[in-house]
Amino acid sequence: MKATRYVLSRTILGLAVTAAFASAHAQEAADAAALKRPDSAVALGGGISSGTPRDRSIWGQYNGLRENDANLLLDIDFVRRDDATGTWTTLRGRNLGLDSRDIAFGYQKQGDWRIGLDYSELVHREIRTINTGMQGAGSTTPGVVLIVPGAGQDLNFEMKRKAIGLAGDKWISSGMQFEVAFRNEDKDGTRLWGRGYDCAAYVCAGTQNAANTRWAVLMIPEPVNFNMKTVDAKLNFITEKLFVSAGYYGSFFGNEFGNVTPSVPGQLYGPTGLVATLNPAAGAAGNNPAGGTSLQGVLQLPMALPPDNQAHQAYLSGNYAWTPTTRSNFKLAYTHATQNQDYGSAGFTGLPAVARTSLGGVVDTSLVQLGLTTQPINRLTLLGNVRYERRDDKTPIDLYNVENTVRWQNYHSSNRKLGARVEGSYLLPSNVRATAGFDYEKIERELPDPVNVDIAGLSGLRGDTEEKTLRGELRRSISETLTGSLGAAHSERTGSGWYSLSNIPAQGVVYGGIYSAGQIFQRTSTFPYNLADRKRDKARATADWMPTERLQLQFVLEGGHDSYNPPSENGLRKGSYEMLSVDVSFALSERWKLTAYGSGTNQYMNEADRANYVADTKNINTAFGLGINGQPSGVLEVGAGVSFIRDLTQYTLSPDSASTPSNVAQNAIGLPDTKFSETRYGVFAKYALSKQSDLRFDLAYIIEKLDEWSWGFNGVPWVYSDGTTVSLNPDQRVTFGAVRYIYKF
Repeated sequence: MKATRYVLSRTILGLAVTAAFASAHAQEAADAAALKRPDSAVALGGGISSGTPRDRSIWGQYNGLRENDANLLLDIDFVRRDDATGTWTTLRGRNLGLDSRDIAFGYQKQGDWRIGLDYSELVHREIRTINTGMQGAGSTTPGVVLIVPGAGQDLNFEMKRKAIGLAGDKWISSGMQFEVAFRNEDKDGTRLWGRGYDCAAYVCAGTQNAANTRWAVLMIPEPVNFNMKTVDAKLNFITEKLFVSAGYYGSFFGNEFGNVTPSVPGQLYGPTGLVATLNPAAGAAGNNPAGGTSLQGVLQLPMALPPDNQAHQAYLSGNYAWTPTTRSNFKLAYTHATQNQDYGSAGFTGLPAVARTSLGGVVDTSLVQLGLTTQPINRLTLLGNVRYERRDDKTPIDLYNVENTVRWQNYHSSNRKLGARVEGSYLLPSNVRATAGFDYEKIERELPDPVNVDIAGLSGLRGDTEEKTLRGELRRSISETLTGSLGAAHSERTGSGWYSLSNIPAQGVVYGGIYSAGQIFQRTSTFPYNLADRKRDKARATADWMPTERLQLQFVLEGGHDSYNPPSENGLRKGSYEMLSVDVSFALSERWKLTAYGSGTNQYMNEADRANYVADTKNINTAFGLGINGQPSGVLEVGAGVSFIRDLTQYTLSPDSASTPSNVAQNAIGLPDTKFSETRYGVFAKYALSKQSDLRFDLAYIIEKLDEWSWGFNGVPWVYSDGTTVSLNPDQRVTFGAVRYIYKF
């Protein structure tokens, strides 16, 4: 009897029900004819979802099953080989009845040439519902309208991607191949976005009171109309010892919209929930000669959207086998990226004292990487790798922002990165393999010009940092059924002196100077945590145990700890994580198989905003799943499973020693936990109507729960200053049922 193979994979049921329902009874062997002529298949059916779109907004945000109660399910897998010409034709389509569809066509002669064409769509729907009075939401000129909260219209934002790709390759000779791929993607829709402003003293006059307000937060949705193109072409050269690939990669980004300019009324809700007039400019009802403008004027300023840009990379990579036991690899690359969209075309005019018509952004990046692996003796393997990357930001420095009498310029992000790795692995007695390694990374960053560049919000930067890591691992095959490993790593990051971004006369510190950590230390200063001295320790243990032919277990246990030491007591101070995972597979019989998994992760961070609070943030993630698949008879296959995910973030706040009484009271209140959980129950049955056709039934019950205080607390939705609300059904339950007819040919 001809062996058959059901090749439809990653259908919507695999995404919407559970990934735990694999085939229960795999064929141990397939005859040669079936492998040379794989079966084609078509699956046609329908799916029904319970509830309303709001009841399935989390579950249906990507899978195309949110908007409609009933949906067409259609998948196709067509594979044909022409024996006379040796060519293959393939056509694969997934989710063709949904707006998350993709389809790919291929035509090739193996070892000679290949062409391929694919098309895909993906829609992401915002899980939250927006109720607003805004006019023109999603346009570049939305109009903010003051409403009573809840009295507006409901909006559901969505983002849709459409992509088409064309690819091919051709063997020019036995040792030379040309490959090319082109992809065009359009992204359209509306994204939840916003703006807010708390007036500086020189912008708004007076203080907030019952009659006026000096701050506001508004929803200003982002209109999206992006186009992204990529081109990848390369020539591969192959000999017995050498492989070289020379190529070009280009990316091109275009945005139809340059900015969003909202219109804002003169009255919004104030901090007490009452309608209040927006504070006027300091000293006048109109523009302030010193540079201030009214709160209404600030909120109506254009908001920049991502500008057009492009990048071009030329690269050469490959490897060479010096001997059967020694091989080297290399890569050379040069990338030229630009961003020079005209400001006027993006809707920005009248820039402060700047003669430039565009950013003129240019970033050139050079990369060199070399590696070597060798086995000088039978038990010893050595590895070495070095990587150097040079990023040159050549964007002109100019004036772009004015706040009262303060002027702000852009600045460069040039850097140099040197990374190296050496590693040795030796097979010790008792079948123990020991591995030891050393990693090194040094980054040299361009510091801002103290005369022409001012940076706000930070106390200092660091030009150079270097990190050294020592790591080791012991791996042993304890028996034919048990393999285990133990590994650990320790790394330390240090660096040069700190470049001061402020003046501290009492310590003799001036803007632009380089100082040691002790000289620049200020208890409440702010320094980037990725530049601070840090010690990191990690450990990992694994085991793979197969006590019987039917039972297999895998264990992973790992953890780590970070300790930061910036020149202040502010910011991130320490962090840690622990993770345990277990996977079990058990064949109850030749026809029945049980699978199970479980994992738990605990992450912790300690950070401080000195003179305000100290926060201990803990994230706990738990997941498990259980599935059983079986074949009660030769024509019937069944399965059932359950999976559970829970993500919990806890915030423990305590007042800083110098906190004011109001801060002490606020820390005592703290912040609520943020919780997300997903539970899925599912069953399926597949009945073979004939050798060529099956009937499959799927039923799933999904529970999604999301409790996040930032958008809603105790059933009260977030309210913007114009009365716009953002709400979410926090407890969503969906039943999804599907039936499909599968025909194999």
